[in-house]
Amino acid sequence: MTEINYIKDKVLSGEEINKEECEILIKSDNYNLFTAANQIREHFIGREIILCSIVNAKSGFCSEDCSFCGQSSQFITESPKYKLLDFKELKSNIDKAYKNGASEFSFVTSGRRINTKELELVAKAIKYTKENTSMEACSSLGLLTEDELNYLKDNGMDHYHHNVETSRSHFSNIISSHTYDEEINTIRNAKNIGLHTCCGGIFGLGESWNQRLELAFDLRDIDIDTVPINFLNPIKGTILESQTLLKPFEALKIVAIFRFIFPTKNVMVMGGRERVLRDFQSWIFFAGANGMLLGNYLTTKGRSVNDDLKMIEDLGLIPKTQCHNYQT
Repeated sequence: MTEINYIKDKVLSGEEINKEECEILIKSDNYNLFTAANQIREHFIGREIILCSIVNAKSGFCSEDCSFCGQSSQFITESPKYKLLDFKELKSNIDKAYKNGASEFSFVTSGRRINTKELELVAKAIKYTKENTSMEACSSLGLLTEDELNYLKDNGMDHYHHNVETSRSHFSNIISSHTYDEEINTIRNAKNIGLHTCCGGIFGLGESWNQRLELAFDLRDIDIDTVPINFLNPIKGTILESQTLLKPFEALKIVAIFRFIFPTKNVMVMGGRERVLRDFQSWIFFAGANGMLLGNYLTTKGRSVNDDLKMIEDLGLIPKTQCHNYQT
């Protein structure tokens, strides 16, 4: 406990921790680690919780070979396949998310990148979001250029989301159709034009603890604003369909250590929460998270919105409602 408190106090004083200190945290008692991570969240972030909703705006037919993804055309899965939703359908999803209490809304599309016509439609939906709700607008549309990102920013986009999925040293074991550097360059493109950046990964892909830290320190070096943490929910038909699920406390330890590494940033728990954490879902906040995904995921169902909102209320946390403008 003494070592955890020393590292916690270092973080609270504004200092960055190093890999050796993270290795101490990995070996530490779970309860004491979560308590310290919760104190860091309370100190820097407070009790306000980000609720993010997404729409799977274009699904399947993806040429990429990400070994965890049911939308890849490399695999035969039951994941839905459809072209980009029309504006009416996008608007319906925006309105529903806003009614449910989401503070952020993200447009997510399958594939390496979207084309010009699709970009224009997403921009129209982003503009609608900003003009008709108080939600922050985000999108995850693949490997976009600065010019394309600027176009979306001009239409009101606050955030760009683009996960690198796993560490550089593990990346080629999971994806071969594009490179780690292409992922990183996309995030740098978003940062270069002043967008709030959202970048994290999926845990439970067979990576080691050392590789989890490798990813975290790469993201810290880039100065990511929001770190989404996903847990693998194996999809039948993909290469990783038989991958063993993370245990709940191992998953929560990932959240806690990321809070130590990113004390002032948003640490969000996203996909795989229900299946991996089971009865410990409310512990994500005790472990240091300050946000989660509300509603369904891309190709799998989420928990009831009412259940999640009740959980937040019971914990005495406050859903974020005020829209901040991250653009510069």
